[in-house]
Amino acid sequence: MDKFFPNASEALTGLTSDDLTIAVGGFGLCGIPEVLIAALRDSGVKGLTCISNNAGVDGFGLGQLLATRQIRKMISSYVGENKEFERQYLSGELELEFTPQGTLAEKLRAGGAGIPAFFTRTGVGTVVAEGKEVREFNGVPHILEPSLTADMALIKAWKADRAGNLMFNKTARNFNPLCAMAGRVTVVEVEELVETGMLDPDEIHLPGIYVHRIVVNPSPEKRIEQRTVTLQA
Repeated sequence: MDKFFPNASEALTGLTSDDLTIAVGGFGLCGIPEVLIAALRDSGVKGLTCISNNAGVDGFGLGQLLATRQIRKMISSYVGENKEFERQYLSGELELEFTPQGTLAEKLRAGGAGIPAFFTRTGVGTVVAEGKEVREFNGVPHILEPSLTADMALIKAWKADRAGNLMFNKTARNFNPLCAMAGRVTVVEVEELVETGMLDPDEIHLPGIYVHRIVVNPSPEKRIEQRTVTLQA
């Protein structure tokens, strides 16, 4: 089955509506689906709940959707790079469900695996545990965390074949496979598309069963959040 779509707008056709829950891959600005986020912005949908490790930066990544007030709630681990996020949250315009980073990853993985909840030691004795069931295992308290699933997942990969089998580039792998597993429908943005059968099976990081639509962006911006080196002339 050929899952290729000619552009991001067409890849989202029939999938978007108000009040969706969307899982978005990436870590900071590394491995984010740039053109898919822009297409989601241009679709004009509102009331979104976004599950993502962070919320991009002002004016880029999910920061674009915050600027247009299309996001109602964020389920995230780290949001420290986005001033508009901070402003909306502190003014009560944006809901936030803070989740420890490892717990967020496991909530997505478990949701994709059909596991409704799991116990973890992370967050015991903190505000993370408020309102959650606590149970002891081997004399150690654990809290019950519900898993996460999404109506749609938007992810970024390096290379795909037309059947949707994916390869990721180093750390850009981050949350992308987990989001894909948790999404009812997954749309992937890739830099390179090859014919089915051209990828070495041992090099495939995520099988095509998790992928429904593919769009190619051969020249992503790949912005840097904070440059820590000085460029020499």
